[in-house]
Amino acid sequence: MKIAIGQLNYRVGDIEQNLQKITDCCLKAIDNQVDLLIFSELALLGYPPKDLLSYKYYEKIQKSALEKLLALSTQCDIVVGGIYPNDKDYGNPYYNCAFFLSEGKIKNTIFKTLLPSYDVFDETRFFEPNQTFECIQSGQIKIALTICEDIWDNTEFKKYELAPLVKLNKQSPDLIINISASPFHSLKIKDRIELLRTKTKEFQLPAIYVNQVGAQTELIFDGNSFALNKDGSIAARCLAFEEDFKILDFEHQILSDTQVKLHTKSASNPLESIHKALIRGIKDYFQKNGFQKAVLGSSGGIDSALVQTLAVQALGAENVFALLMPSPYSSDHSVADAEELCKNLGNSYTIASISPLYVQAIESLYNIYGATDFDLTEENLQSRLRAVLLMAYSNKKGSLLLNTSNKSELAVGYGTLYGDMCGAISVIGDLYKTQVYELANFINIDNCIIPEAIITKEPSAELRPNQKDSDSLPDYELLDTILKLYIEEGKSPSELTDFGLNQKVVNQVLRLVHANEYKRFQAPPVLRVSQKAFGLGRNIPLTAKYPT
Repeated sequence: MKIAIGQLNYRVGDIEQNLQKITDCCLKAIDNQVDLLIFSELALLGYPPKDLLSYKYYEKIQKSALEKLLALSTQCDIVVGGIYPNDKDYGNPYYNCAFFLSEGKIKNTIFKTLLPSYDVFDETRFFEPNQTFECIQSGQIKIALTICEDIWDNTEFKKYELAPLVKLNKQSPDLIINISASPFHSLKIKDRIELLRTKTKEFQLPAIYVNQVGAQTELIFDGNSFALNKDGSIAARCLAFEEDFKILDFEHQILSDTQVKLHTKSASNPLESIHKALIRGIKDYFQKNGFQKAVLGSSGGIDSALVQTLAVQALGAENVFALLMPSPYSSDHSVADAEELCKNLGNSYTIASISPLYVQAIESLYNIYGATDFDLTEENLQSRLRAVLLMAYSNKKGSLLLNTSNKSELAVGYGTLYGDMCGAISVIGDLYKTQVYELANFINIDNCIIPEAIITKEPSAELRPNQKDSDSLPDYELLDTILKLYIEEGKSPSELTDFGLNQKVVNQVLRLVHANEYKRFQAPPVLRVSQKAFGLGRNIPLTAKYPT
């Protein structure tokens, strides 16, 4: 029996375009005499649909799409994810389901049992959980078909009362299939394989895992679909962060890749995966929202340099414009470094000093509130003047502004609202400062794209004479250690000091984190590459008493 994986990049809500991709993949499978073709979770509607599910429109469009796929199922069995209306008088309006199409009919509709409502997931908002369990039959093969979370029944992330595979295994299946929309983070690829490897050994069954690829706003899906034999060995693996089509032979309960030499290795280096994820995130955010060109402020610092490099790699140098905006406190080498980066990358740029605007603004403000000593007001004013120029360029040229704040800065409020926190998408807002340096060095391994002077200079916002980040923040190695333990691992302040961290520094950092929740509430969406990014997966109240 030939089984194919269709690993595709969908757009949420665009059922017609998603159907076209699925149809093209079906025709390819039919040409290759495939018996069963598998697509990912909610492939027809796209994942996550969120409150689009409040519009019945999508249910009607999906019904039409399914009718078109039924004609193709006469030549190849199809598993495809979608939504199914709940016809009971109670509960949520839909089921998250997998349609099994065969012989021109919907032979089975399998509902998702375990509905995640943690981190970035909110499926209990619209979906009803499954309560019945049945295998599907494709040719001579009985299949335990599950949907994403249904295989994560007993993990460190979540403990569920039900274990869908235990229920399905009572029907003596020959194969496990899991269709997923599993977002990427730097540890997730390994976690998935280890989890499914545990299941194959537990049930002594081979398994196929089909994940979607592509980015939906802040969520990035890495693909990395794979197949395991019952001993846990990898039989096949799809590309990371790219669409792919993989044909497997299934004979005598053994899965094998028909083109075993292709795509057997995924991005295993965490930095390589993060690099690919961010490029995918930028590219899809622009394409799926109908934009082509980007603009950013290039300061000669490491953060804007990394964002500029990633943007050029994702969109092409011809679609990225950098605005260099020195102030009276900018160093000459920062402008020179920013120019060198632009020349290395080949993107266009312009130098537009904000010094005249700054002097005029200061004079106008002094007319309002009188002459005062230089303080944070004058620092923030420079950042906001830069945002004015960047947003004007964005409006005039139809270019999206890229935000260049990193996670460390966002965490402690080291950024100016309506200034450097402006932007349509936060590219590196889920990378700590130390990770920014690591990724910059990774990019430079084969070719020094980011000038060495940018990487080695001491970090500074250059908003006052001789300013350094270290004037107001702990060393970034220490700061990032505290932030990661608190934000991603949920350690309490007392637990942080138990790690041997200085209590005074811990208290200082956490005060900054808590005091700046309101800034993050207004920040642009952050491309997620960690287990706990600012945004969807960290829902902290603005007004609260925080742990002490």
